Amino acid sequence: MRTVLRRSRSVPSRRPRGRVAVAAALAAAALFTAAPPALADPSPSVSQDEEAEAGPTEAGTAFRTAARLAQGQRGTASASTGDYLYWVFPADTGQRPTVRATVSLPAEQARQSASTWRIDVYDGLRRRQPCTYGLQERRAAEDAAEVRLTCTLRTVRAYSEPWANDPLPGAYYVRLTVSRLAADDLGRPFQAEVAVDSRETGGSTAVGGRLSEPLTPGVSAVSAEEQAEEDGAEQAPRPAALAEPEDGWSSGWWTDRWLWTAGGAVLAALAGVFGYTLTRGNGRPGRVPPGV
Repeated sequence: MRTVLRRSRSVPSRRPRGRVAVAAALAAAALFTAAPPALADPSPSVSQDEEAEAGPTEAGTAFRTAARLAQGQRGTASASTGDYLYWVFPADTGQRPTVRATVSLPAEQARQSASTWRIDVYDGLRRRQPCTYGLQERRAAEDAAEVRLTCTLRTVRAYSEPWANDPLPGAYYVRLTVSRLAADDLGRPFQAEVAVDSRETGGSTAVGGRLSEPLTPGVSAVSAEEQAEEDGAEQAPRPAALAEPEDGWSSGWWTDRWLWTAGGAVLAALAGVFGYTLTRGNGRPGRVPPGV
């Protein structure tokens, strides 16, 4: 009987390279999805004592007569308690506007009771936009010298569904008035000051789609004028358009989302190559005979 002796060979231990590759891929994904510090801080960086450029010295009393106010300007007005004051300013895609209002009450006139002041912001469709944070309504005591109000809106989106109440590019109306006041204090003079600033949120809020025209005063008149020109009829002159932002409406197609997309693609490719080098092994050992 022939005894066949087989040489036992030691099988080299293999490291769990697959787990290392998975861990590397997860680390790359975490690095890509991490939000930048500038976008993670939701607190506004607007100081109430910040100097702004002088703007209009009067305010409107309705939506159609609202005083035009540019971002970075300071609008002032003199009025009587009980009046409604209106300003209108432009806001473009990616901006998060902050409206600040200061009501100065005369100290030499004794008031009968406390008063409550309020600011409201409406978009180009005259839909009231909620404030994400800020003191939108405040109560002033009888001897208060001034009242400060703040309203920070949501980020303006480039496109929205018809049923949604998202802020869209275009005009935004600010209304300042007293909401609670004793009847004996109606008609007392006061000074109002309004300033608007905005913060760019970047590509983290970018969405697909775009409006054909921003929601500004006179947009419907422009459409009617174009239709009248096609029909050969005369059309009354349309009202003056709202002042556009410095770079125009929705200027450019570039956002920092392109950087994050390219960075994610590079990290994914590197993770794939790194995982392949860890899991491919050393191939077939040379000392193993064919067919085994």
